[in-house]
Amino acid sequence: MDFSIWFLMGAILVFFMQGGFAAVESGFTRAKNAGNIIMKNLMDFCLGTIMFVILGGGLLMGEDAFMGLIGKPNLDIFRNFTAWLSGNETSFVNGSNFFFNLVFCATTATIVSGAMAERTKFLSYCVYSAVISLVVYPIEAHWTWGPGGWLANLGFLDFAGSGVIHMVGGLAALVGASILGPRLGKYVTDKKTGRKISKAIPGHSITLGALGCFMLWFCWYGFNGAAAANTQSLASILVTTTIAPAVATVATMVYTWLKNGKPDVSMCLNGSLAGLVAITAGCAYVDALGAIIIGLVAGILVVAAVEFIDMKLHIDDPVGAIAVHGANGIWGAIAVGLFANPNVFEPFGDGVAKTGVAGLFYGGGFAQLGRQAIAVLAIGAWTVVTMLITFALIKKVFGLRVRPEEEIMGLDLPEHGLVSAYGDFQMMPENLYNEIPGLDVPASAAAPIDQAVPVTNTSTGDKTKLTKVTIITNQSKFAGLQSALENIGITGMTVTNVMGFGMQKGQSAAVYRGVPIETRLLPKVQLDVVISRVPTQTLIDTAKKTLYTGKVGDGKIFVYDVENVVKVRTGEAGCDALQDD
Repeated sequence: MDFSIWFLMGAILVFFMQGGFAAVESGFTRAKNAGNIIMKNLMDFCLGTIMFVILGGGLLMGEDAFMGLIGKPNLDIFRNFTAWLSGNETSFVNGSNFFFNLVFCATTATIVSGAMAERTKFLSYCVYSAVISLVVYPIEAHWTWGPGGWLANLGFLDFAGSGVIHMVGGLAALVGASILGPRLGKYVTDKKTGRKISKAIPGHSITLGALGCFMLWFCWYGFNGAAAANTQSLASILVTTTIAPAVATVATMVYTWLKNGKPDVSMCLNGSLAGLVAITAGCAYVDALGAIIIGLVAGILVVAAVEFIDMKLHIDDPVGAIAVHGANGIWGAIAVGLFANPNVFEPFGDGVAKTGVAGLFYGGGFAQLGRQAIAVLAIGAWTVVTMLITFALIKKVFGLRVRPEEEIMGLDLPEHGLVSAYGDFQMMPENLYNEIPGLDVPASAAAPIDQAVPVTNTSTGDKTKLTKVTIITNQSKFAGLQSALENIGITGMTVTNVMGFGMQKGQSAAVYRGVPIETRLLPKVQLDVVISRVPTQTLIDTAKKTLYTGKVGDGKIFVYDVENVVKVRTGEAGCDALQDD
C-alpha cells in the first residue's frame, strides 16, 4: 500500500468533515439560522485556507525559530512553488504536509461555530475564524507537530489532535459563548425561587444532525488514520476509532435512559462525537480495552458536561460543542497517559517496531501522565488567553452580537438576505415560545368531562363592557409585545400564526443572485385579546409604543366592540388611529 497516497486521501476525508459539521450545527439549531450556519462553516475553510497560506502554515511547519515555540514562516509557496512541494531537511513544509495540516486547521476553527450559533454577527465570526487560523492554532500546533516543538521534545503524545485540535476548539467556544451571552429566552428567572432556569430550544432537524454525525464518523477514519505509515498501525487505529465512539454512544443512551426515563436522541449523537474526540489522541497508542474505557467515560462525560455548562454555568451552547470537543478533548489527551500500551505498533515505523510508551495502567507509572497534563495546561492556557484577547477586541471594534430583533427573526434574512434556507418551504415559528421568557407551551392531556374545569360566566350585565382587540404584527415583535401586555395586567391571549401577502410601500425586495425575489406569503403573528377592566386606550398606547419603529409595516391593531370598530395602524410617520362609528 502506498501510504503517501493514503496520507492525502485521509486529508481529503478531513476536508469533508466541514460538511458534517455544517449538517450537525444546522440540524441542532433553528431553521431560521440554517443559511448562516452554512456560511460560517464555508468561510471557516475558505478564510482558513487564505490565512494558512499567508502565515499559518509557516508558523506551524516552518523551521523552529525559538526554543520550540514557533515556526519560521517563509514565502516559498509563492517564490518557488515546485521546490516548495518537495520540502527540505530542516522544515516540515511541503505540499502533502501543508494540505494535511490545512484541513486540520479548518476543523479547529469550525468547532466554535455551533457554540456561538444564532446570535453572532457574521462579520465578527469571520474575523475570529481568520485569527485562529492565522496565529492561534498554528503556534500551539507547532509545539506538538512542528519541527523542534517543545511539547514534542517533552514527550507529549497526541496522535491526531484530542488536545491540539479539539480541546483548542472547545475552549475557544467556551470563551466565545461566555462573552457573547445566551440566546434570547434561553434562561429565565423563576419568580418564586429567584433561580435562573434553562429553557430548551430544540433544533429544527434531528435527521439532519444525525446525517452530519454519520458523515463525521466516516471522515474520522481519515482524521485519525491518515498519518499511519504501516498497515498494522492503520488497522489498530481504525479499530480503536470504531470501538470508542460505539461504546460512548451506548453509554450515553443507557445513562440518559436511566436518568430521564427515555434515551435522548440528540445527546446520543453528541455521545458518538464525544467518543471520537476522546480516542483521537490515543488511537495509535491504546489497545481495544483502553478504547472501551475511553469511550465509556466519554459517553457519560459528555452528558454531565452539557448539563453542567448549561444548567450551572449558564453558558448557552446550542450544539454541545464545548462538552463534546472541550471536555472530551481534555479527557482524550489525559487518557493517553493512563492507557498507552507499549506493545502496539509504532504508527510511523515499519510495521514491526512497537511504541514502547506505557501509561499508568500499563506499568509506565506517572511519567507519561505528567507529560500529558503539562501539555493540556500549556495548550489550554494559550488558547484561553489568546481567545479572550481576540473576542474582546472583536467586541470592541465590530460588536459581537446581533440586535435582539435580528436574533428573533433569525440570522438568515438580516445577515444574508435569505428568506429561508429551505426554498419554497415556509418556515413556521414552531419554537416561538422558547424565545419568550416565562411562557410555556402547555402539554395537552385527555380528561373525563366531569373533571373538566367548569365554565363560569363573569359578565355583570350592562356594567361590564367586553372589548376584543386584534393585533397583527411581525413574529419578531411578539416577544416584546407579550411582555409589555403582561406589564399592564393582560396575561391571557390567543396567538395564531397567519400569513400576509404583498409588500409595504417603501420596502425593498429581497434579492437572490442579483435578481429580485417575487413577493411571497410572509409569516405574521395574530394576537387576540378580550378585555374588560383594562382600558382600551391603555392597551392601544402600549401596543403602539412597543411596535413603533418609524418604518412601514410595524403592525395593525383592530379594536371591536358593540358600538363601533376602531382600526389603528402604525405607519411610516408614526401610529395613527382611524375610527369608524
